[in-house]
Amino acid sequence: MNLDVSSGQSRGTRRYVLAGQSIEPPRLAPGLHVVATPIGNLRDVTLRALEVLAAADLIACEDTRVTRRLTEHYGIAARLTRYDDHNAETARPKILDALAAGAAVALVSDAGTPLISDPGFKLVRAARDAGHPVSGAPGASAVLMALAIAGLPTDRFLFDGFLPAKAAQRRARVEELRHVAATLVVFETGPRLAAALADLAAGLGARDAAVCRELTKLHEEVRRGDLGSLAQAYAQAPPPRGEIVVLVAPPVDHADRAESIAVDAMLRGALARLSVKDAVDEVAAVAGRPRREIYRLALALKQGDRDGAP
Repeated sequence: MNLDVSSGQSRGTRRYVLAGQSIEPPRLAPGLHVVATPIGNLRDVTLRALEVLAAADLIACEDTRVTRRLTEHYGIAARLTRYDDHNAETARPKILDALAAGAAVALVSDAGTPLISDPGFKLVRAARDAGHPVSGAPGASAVLMALAIAGLPTDRFLFDGFLPAKAAQRRARVEELRHVAATLVVFETGPRLAAALADLAAGLGARDAAVCRELTKLHEEVRRGDLGSLAQAYAQAPPPRGEIVVLVAPPVDHADRAESIAVDAMLRGALARLSVKDAVDEVAAVAGRPRREIYRLALALKQGDRDGAP
């Protein structure tokens, strides 16, 4: 693999095409540029990502065939080089040499934000250790997109990558996750989805969950239900295609605690503006909780404020 940056594209070819217009990007500073790419819909690319990719001397990517679909779609002629789990140990020193020679290198994954379940962190660490600038061009992320549309708690979440492929190891991992007081987010493949959901149901119980598939694409799908019913549904159907994100709600006590904290804060704000009666009526209506429950909470808050007064 030859990464001689002097043989890269000339300034005149550093362009991208948007809405039929050929655009020359601003010059790109030397260093490593971590660039998020679309997770499915090519129109989700950011303007800054296009500028960085078009101006880069080199684009390091997991699969040049995947990234080339993006660059060709936008008329970008930058050179691509493979950087993945299989060749990282040999490719990384050559990319570092290119950085040392003053190159501007863009790092992308097949889809979404680099370093999320890919080998990029070692390159970022090595570049920083060598004193090279590292910057980011943010954009799409399957993890955050799934959280945003699944309808599960988002105040705290744990992303755990791909669950182990082997059943015994997967069940051990699920046991480790059982007491995590946060929404769990994992990636999964179609052939393993039903088994993974079954192990999650066995280890975590009947928690609410969501399976998000083909996010941002034509056949985007989000299926909600408890873990057991989802496991049964996917076991009775052919393995689904596409990229899959599985989300699992936190333990019930965490969800209840989060809701109670929210109601407390809402009620304190209402009591600062309204009489006890009006504050209770407002919060009970908004929170969908019984009025007598909110009234008892209001009295407790008022008593606590009096007890804490100097």
